[in-house]
Amino acid sequence: MRREFWKSAGTHLCEVDEDGWLTATPDLLRAYFTRPEVHPVEESCAAEHALFEDLMADPFVEISPERLDAIADTDAADNYRVVLAFRGYLAGAGSVEGAYLDIMTSGAGDVPPVFLDQMVHLILHNILRRARDPIRLRAGEIFFREQNVSTEDGRIMLADEEIVDMFAKTGAAGGLGQLLVDSATPVRNVELDVLDEDNKDIYWERSDRFDTVVDFRFTQPALDAFARVVEAWVKHFLGLAVRVQPRQSIQDDHWSWHVGLDREATQILNALYEGTPVAAEDAARLIALFGMEIEERSAVIDAVRGKTVYLALGMTSAGKVRMKPQNLLTNLPLRKKA
Repeated sequence: MRREFWKSAGTHLCEVDEDGWLTATPDLLRAYFTRPEVHPVEESCAAEHALFEDLMADPFVEISPERLDAIADTDAADNYRVVLAFRGYLAGAGSVEGAYLDIMTSGAGDVPPVFLDQMVHLILHNILRRARDPIRLRAGEIFFREQNVSTEDGRIMLADEEIVDMFAKTGAAGGLGQLLVDSATPVRNVELDVLDEDNKDIYWERSDRFDTVVDFRFTQPALDAFARVVEAWVKHFLGLAVRVQPRQSIQDDHWSWHVGLDREATQILNALYEGTPVAAEDAARLIALFGMEIEERSAVIDAVRGKTVYLALGMTSAGKVRMKPQNLLTNLPLRKKA
């Protein structure tokens, strides 16, 4: 039986095409036009109110630069420019996935990071909509939500950074051990529970709260679950079947290709590959390592065909994980399509 999760992703505001990709509907755009940064306030000028009403009536209506220039609040006008540029990617690509690829391959700097995270959230909900394992869904959160890492007692515990920060601001003591207890906040009671095979069903009712913790150590279910999400992500976008397995180290005389899943992992893998000495404390910032086998060998460049592609996820010196899922789409050793 399918169970609902991530209702905040906004998949209900999209349509699914015959290829399984998401098409942006007018309602999806209306959700962006009603964001607090864009929605007019009572003091907004007549030009801004008129523009908003036109966009709500037809979210794809063409807006001239002159109409934006006529808005009295220059910050509001800039916010509209950002959202309309984002709308341009969605309309031009014809799908949310296509727009995401266009943005990532073009190196566009005019799309706010929060919009990119929302796109990944939306796309991943579509990809995992039939998933039945809550631990796999929790592992998927790493793709679009920053994580806070605790390595106390030899474990590698990942908690949502926003939730941890909320605890810190409401008086919770430091350390993950202190965070794994009830904490009263002005809004509601929040709990951070370590998700495992025994209690994982609690995730279904709390999926949009992002308040569960996973153990990311080797042999733990969350690490394998993350590997399955990587496989599904690559398959959905690139149509490639890949097999991803957690590794403890790289013992490979024929190491030919690697992909860092974040900036820190990329830097550390590059140094190791080039034979540059890496300090022990820096090497310890690699919290997960994987080997990927691309099953369709004809899709791979000759130099890497039949070889393992290594993937790694790392944390910053401050213990944060900020994944870049686009690296799985743009940095694999694939032949260019004719």
